[in-house]
Amino acid sequence: MTDASPRGAWSPGRRLLTAGLVFFTTASAFEGLAVPTVLPETLDELGNLALYGWAFSGFWLASLVGATLGGREADRRGPMPPFAVGVGCFALGLLVAGLAPSMEWVVAGRVVQGLGSGATAAMAYVAIALGYDAVARPRMIAVISSAWVLPGLVGPALAGFITQELSWRWIFLGLVPMLPLAAVTTLGPLQQLRADPADRTGDGGVARVSDALLLVAGAGLVLGGLSMRNLLALVAVPAGLLLAARPLRRLLPPGTLNARPGRPAAIVVLLLLNVGFFGVEAFVPLTVSSIRGAGPLIGGLALTTASVTWAAGSWVQARLANGGSRRPLMVAGLSLVVAGIGLTTSVLITGVPVWVAALAWAVAGFGMGLCFSAVTLAAIEGAPAGAEGSTSGAVQLANTLGTAVGTGAAGAIVALGGASAMGLAPGIAISNLVMLVVCAVAIAAAGRVGERGPTTEARRTAIPVEHGPAL
Repeated sequence: MTDASPRGAWSPGRRLLTAGLVFFTTASAFEGLAVPTVLPETLDELGNLALYGWAFSGFWLASLVGATLGGREADRRGPMPPFAVGVGCFALGLLVAGLAPSMEWVVAGRVVQGLGSGATAAMAYVAIALGYDAVARPRMIAVISSAWVLPGLVGPALAGFITQELSWRWIFLGLVPMLPLAAVTTLGPLQQLRADPADRTGDGGVARVSDALLLVAGAGLVLGGLSMRNLLALVAVPAGLLLAARPLRRLLPPGTLNARPGRPAAIVVLLLLNVGFFGVEAFVPLTVSSIRGAGPLIGGLALTTASVTWAAGSWVQARLANGGSRRPLMVAGLSLVVAGIGLTTSVLITGVPVWVAALAWAVAGFGMGLCFSAVTLAAIEGAPAGAEGSTSGAVQLANTLGTAVGTGAAGAIVALGGASAMGLAPGIAISNLVMLVVCAVAIAAAGRVGERGPTTEARRTAIPVEHGPAL
């Protein structure tokens, strides 16, 4: 059943849906930007450094599962049921994390949140596709993207203030009462949306769900093995790689794992970019708060500056890239990320002013804005006719998996350092060095991305990907 009411973003038949999607996106963005700010305080209270990285990687791996299962259910039953389940999971995860008696429960709450976040984010784009006319869809994409602006500007600093004055627990618990409002305004309009039977996914949807679950299980085994300090790691890591390799090859365009020139190389660059950037960002507040003792406000300021400069870099990319090559922008952006990582690492040295962390991560954020936008468009532009949707899915997979692997691997390295005589600060330094190497490999892979700039057709068919400077 389809809805025949007017389908503009703010038409009478769509106001509640638009408001609900914006409200929920804003709440999710605030939570995503707040958690890295307050997690050092969580660690100080609950301990267990070994699980610090899992608070991020568990969320993103679960998000991949939620988005895949939610998409499958939306094709079968419409977007309302998976959105409702997603909101419920997100609220339950907030409660579990906010009331957690130990770090294990914080991670469990983040995993449940990830399931809900993945499902609701996917349903937002399903709702845009089914519920708005062709003129309104680009505007709705812009509206949803704009919902990240206010949380990016004030979220980390506000989270730092709340944590400093009250408790880190209120970052999770304070959002719970807001979710029923998002559900009430959104579920009714979503109930009216349903894809036509001819558009529903067949057996291929089941295969994609199976591949996604196997990929998440394999990635989890690899990250878990990296966190182990015994012989089980020698079994878990190879087993995880074997389990993940085949579904990853099926979910990505042919030639991606070999960085074949063109679209496959672009997706490799995107994957490595997310590994390198978010593998460092997860530990910027920890560096500022726990190692330098500056508190959560300064750590949050570093994330705020990155949010602002990421947006600025995206606008600069849009100005410079039309009709030209994407490759120089990718290399320039990656080089700035490398510079930002290097400057951030210097904050580990006692004599370096702690405010350098905000400056350093602003540089990295600007580089992400340049490179992330350029490489995403390069991947989509390189899609053959009829493969735009699958390419967009591969881009989203690269974003999510890269973030999960980056934060998880960095967390394992830092935890190993913190548990040894080496200490926490050297562990973060080594982790940052590994991420620098990852970015260097990404620069090399960028040389295999095609030179072609955007065309009118590519701009029309490009499918936006929800991702931003938030863990």
